[in-house]
Amino acid sequence: MTNSAPDRNQQEIARLIGIMAALRDPEKGCPWDIEQDFASIAPYTIEEAYEVADAITREAWDEFPGELGDLLLQVVFHAQMADEKGMFDFADVAARISDKLIDRHPHVFGDESRDKSAAQQVKDWEAIKAAERAAKKEKGVLDGVALGLPALTRAVKLQNRAARVGFDWPGAADVLDKITEETAELVEARDRADHQHLTEEFGDLMFVMANLARHLDIDPEDALRAANDKFTRRFRAIEAALHREGRRPEDSDLAEMDALWNAAKRAERE
Repeated sequence: MTNSAPDRNQQEIARLIGIMAALRDPEKGCPWDIEQDFASIAPYTIEEAYEVADAITREAWDEFPGELGDLLLQVVFHAQMADEKGMFDFADVAARISDKLIDRHPHVFGDESRDKSAAQQVKDWEAIKAAERAAKKEKGVLDGVALGLPALTRAVKLQNRAARVGFDWPGAADVLDKITEETAELVEARDRADHQHLTEEFGDLMFVMANLARHLDIDPEDALRAANDKFTRRFRAIEAALHREGRRPEDSDLAEMDALWNAAKRAERE
């Protein structure tokens, strides 16, 4: 990093904020940008965060700055809309996170010693966050778990919160028993042909599966993402095998594609 980096950072942030303000200008701005609000932009914010994660997973470092820029744009977009409403501006956003980082790291910015384990730092971090929740008058154990999180991630966070006060299965074996119970209830709901009840029971089973992942120290989002990648890889192997014969999947049948799937599976293990 050169000595000029701080000045360039300030210049580029200011330029980005200015561009966003111009796009939102009621008279000269972009009609699409002008029409947006917090709710309409929120899905893009989530999507851009996933694209950042995707670039990291693929180690696409040449794409990484662009993906981070797309995510930063979302922050600037929300801040611009808030500024127009007199709510806050980008400086308030930056100040809020700076203050939070300082408050949550007293062993770096305060008088506390840095000579403690990572586990102790996590414990201290949780205590600080608990105090922050109390200051926000969040009294319930589950208060503050964001509604917009991916469902599996939110399930784990809710379960972790409940576990802190002792509401948890003793171990993975108990969760597996619960999965058997929930599976039986799902089958019963299917046989009733009650779609609403079936959906509810399926949700219960998914919730318990997230709990099992937590007990096994597995991130369910990561596990499902890996399963998606494996499915994609093996299905593409089916397509490739058929393409070599001048055919497509729709020209095949389940038995043949299943055999090609197993061949791809064996090839991965060799």
